[in-house]
This record gives sequence, structure tokens and C-alpha cells, in this order.
Amino acid sequence: MTTSAEADRQLHHWLGNLKRYDTSALDEGRNEIAEGVTLDHDAAAGRHGSYSRWRLRETRPGGNGTWQSTLVVRSGGRQELRRTWLQVDIEHQPAPGQRHVRANTPGIAKLLLNAFPAHDGLAEVGTVPKFIEKADVEEVIEELCDQDRRLPVIVASVPHGRDVEAWTQAVVEPVFRHLTGLAVMYVLRPDAQTAFNMSLEHHPVFGGGIRTYRPGVDPAWQPDAQRHPVMSRTTIESNINRAAAILASLPQRLALSHPLPQALDTLPVQRTRPRPIADASSLEGLRGEIRTARGLLLEAEQREESHSEEVRDFRRRLKESEDRDFEQIVENDQLYGDLQDAHRRVRFLQKQLEEAGLHALAHTAPPEPADRPATFAEILDRMSEFRHLRFTGNAKKTKDLDAQCIVNWVNVAWDALRALNNYAAASASDTAGGDFRYWCDHLPDNCESPFPSGKVKMKESETVGNNSDWRRQRTFPVPGSVAREGKLFMQAHLRIGGGNTISPRLYFHDDGSGTGLVYVGYIGQHPDNTQT
Repeated sequence: MTTSAEADRQLHHWLGNLKRYDTSALDEGRNEIAEGVTLDHDAAAGRHGSYSRWRLRETRPGGNGTWQSTLVVRSGGRQELRRTWLQVDIEHQPAPGQRHVRANTPGIAKLLLNAFPAHDGLAEVGTVPKFIEKADVEEVIEELCDQDRRLPVIVASVPHGRDVEAWTQAVVEPVFRHLTGLAVMYVLRPDAQTAFNMSLEHHPVFGGGIRTYRPGVDPAWQPDAQRHPVMSRTTIESNINRAAAILASLPQRLALSHPLPQALDTLPVQRTRPRPIADASSLEGLRGEIRTARGLLLEAEQREESHSEEVRDFRRRLKESEDRDFEQIVENDQLYGDLQDAHRRVRFLQKQLEEAGLHALAHTAPPEPADRPATFAEILDRMSEFRHLRFTGNAKKTKDLDAQCIVNWVNVAWDALRALNNYAAASASDTAGGDFRYWCDHLPDNCESPFPSGKVKMKESETVGNNSDWRRQRTFPVPGSVAREGKLFMQAHLRIGGGNTISPRLYFHDDGSGTGLVYVGYIGQHPDNTQT
């Protein structure tokens, strides 16, 4: 049986057996297969190849818009078409005034993957997670490092002492349920865990956690670990449905951002072609044509609204990206300037000491810095060292950073707290001269804890401030003496790290004029914005 014929059979099985639609008389053009449900079919064949395309549109009375699923089978004789391509798309087109709903993989994708062998680079793409045995570790590492890989590889670990099969059935499979066709799925058996984590020293997964390995893994480079997010066992078990949605969000974004292969990208736009009415001269026939025209008009309006929302979302993301890039340029420029200035000062002082006959002292290495914490958990344990700071945030979210952290994050956070503590003392005595960013730009001569002002942002964007969900994520506890409600929307924040999905932030509120303290409301993963 040809690929096209088997795909057609799976489509009919999905529509007729699983969705219970009438598929007894499908033809090219528009097919009305249930109330509010249409199936458009177009096909073409020629010397440049052939394709068959089906588009299902489901609109329910009183629903929240239209769900549109598309299946394309593309094959041909040209060099780039010597394979058969299958494309499955699903999108939600909201009714006027309603919001988009995030789509999950349609059932037809699972049927097709079960019917055809599918590979992404070296990895086999299946519908259920495969177990990584000890003998499989080397092969899986090769798959992770494969330069031709396009899909993320998601590896679940099993908690110590738990039965592997029982844990997979009760936890892993429900959490993986939205990943069909979007990722390569694995479960790491305990006897393979040691070898796996030794090979991926900087990218381990253990303790019931799940790690998403994006394409381009570099096992030898520690900072690369930031690109591959880890979901903790606690997050998974607290709400499996929410964990499943979060886990699928990155593969879904990657799928949307990948350009289509040329064979699929060059297909003509599908145009709706209503099937001719048997007796178009009758009044009933004219009424039918009017109903069809109205349906097409509504479809066009939904498509236009959907495209408008895509453009708005693109513009929001572009603006956020430009703002972030500008902040990075400012920060890098300032850091470079500070470094150059420090080199000049050091060289000037060395010459002064040499001219004074203290050549050995001029080139003596400085003492090691004071004992620094090694983890974010240790930072929280040592917060009492900062007399002018109070941490009011969620300690768990701060400690979660240790699961996928590089040393630099801890050092930057510690330097930030030292600088904030000194600033808080100056703010309480009304000698700071301005806000924290101003203070970082105009440090007193006796200050030993500088912090780059390029990492300081005293206000959030209007986009964040006007979004109720994002605003709530930045509202943190404070004492009743600071705010009657016991919480505040904190806009001032520091960039602890960047360049990946974690990008830690520290949010604070300066109450120097009131309680004489600075309240640190949050140290953790970057709250949501247009980029998350």
C-alpha cells in the first residue's frame, strides 16, 4: 500500500471511528460531514510531484471558535521530493472577542506515527516513551549530539526505590501525553542513570526529574546546560496536567519556529471550493448557496482575525527582543568600560609602586575574595548577613535554580545582594543620591561591592504592567507596615543571568524612606513575558 493510500486510510479511521463523522461520500472540494463540521480536500499531480491535502474545520454551537486540522501528503520525482512528506497542523481560530486556545497534537498524528516509521536524525520518533537501558546509553548520547536533529529529546528519570514500569505508567506517560510527534521521548532506567549522567556531566537528570534536551547539545560545555530545562519531581507531582502543558510548550514553540521543508513550503494556498448544488435554479438551491457564502465569509473573518493575532504577537515578541538586545548592548558596553577602567587603575597603581621601589608589592596577587556561597540554597541560609535586606520571597523557587545553575549565577546574585545591602544603608540615611541604578553609576569611593548598572532595571515594560497574569507573577509579599495588603507589585529587578529559558531575576522594593530596608521579593526563574 502506498504512503498516500495508508494516510488516507488512517484519516478515514480517525474521522469515522474515533470522531464519529460520516465519511461515506467524501470528494474533492468542501464536504459537510456533520453540523458545523466541514472537510476540504484538494489534490494535484504533475511532473513536479503530487500532493493530497485534507482540512478539517470543527465549529460547535456556543463554542469558543473553530478548530482547524490539516493533513498533507506530499511526494514527487524531483531531487528534493524523492521522499514522501507528511505534515499535520492544528490551530484554533477564536470567535470574535475570544482568546486563542493553545492546541495539542491531534489524534491523527499518533495514528500516522504508528502506521509509518519516522526518524529525526538518528532518533526514532514514536508515540510512547522508550526505556534507556544501560547498553543504550552510548547510542542515546549520539542522538542527543546529532547535528541533524530538529526535535527535542525529552528524558524522564525514575525516583530511587520506585518501580520503573509503575512510575512510567502513573507519571511519565500522563506528563508526556502532548508530545506525540513533537519530541523523542525516553525513560532512563536507574541502572543506566549513572553512565548517562557521567557522559552528560553538566546536563544530568535524576530523582524523578525530566530534562528537555534541545538540538545542539554540547556535553563538554557547562554553560550549555542552561539551554536544556529541567522539570523537578515536585513540579510534576503537584499537578500532572499543568506539568504536561508546561513540558509541551517548548517543543510546540520549536515546531512553530522551524521553517517547513521546501517540498511542503512550496504548495499552493488551499482555496475552499464548495461542491456544486444539484439544482441551483431552485429556491432551496439559492438558499444553500447563500448559506455556503455566509460560511465562507465567517471562515475568512476567522482567518483574518487569526492572522491579525499572529502579527500582534510577532510585534510584541519583536519589541521584547529589541528591548532585551538593547539592554544586553548597554550592559556589555558598561562592563567593557568598567574592565578597561579597572585595567588603567591597576596599571597606574603598579607604576606608582614600582617607582617607589616596591616592585614585588606591585605584582603581588590580591587576597582571595571572602568566602562565597556555592549554591542559591546557601545564599538563603546567609541572608542574615545583610542587615539592611529582608528576603520575603518563595525560598523553593530560589532553590530550584540550583537544579540547572552555573556558578556565575550564584556569584552574580551574591554580588547583587551585597550591593543592595550597601545601597539600602545609604537609602535609609538619605545619602544614596537616587535609586539603585543611579547609586550603581555613582558609587562612593569607599564602596567595595560594585554592581553593573546595565543589569539594573527600575521599571517593567507597559506590556508587562498591563497584563494581569504577568503583573500578578511580579507581586510579592512585604510586611503590613510597608503595604496594607501585605504584598506589592515590584518592578525594580536585576538580571542575574540570561541567554536561556531560565534567565534568573531578582526583584526588590526600596523602603529606605519608611522601614529603612530593601525587601527582596523574588530570586528565581524569569517570570512570564512575551518571550516565555
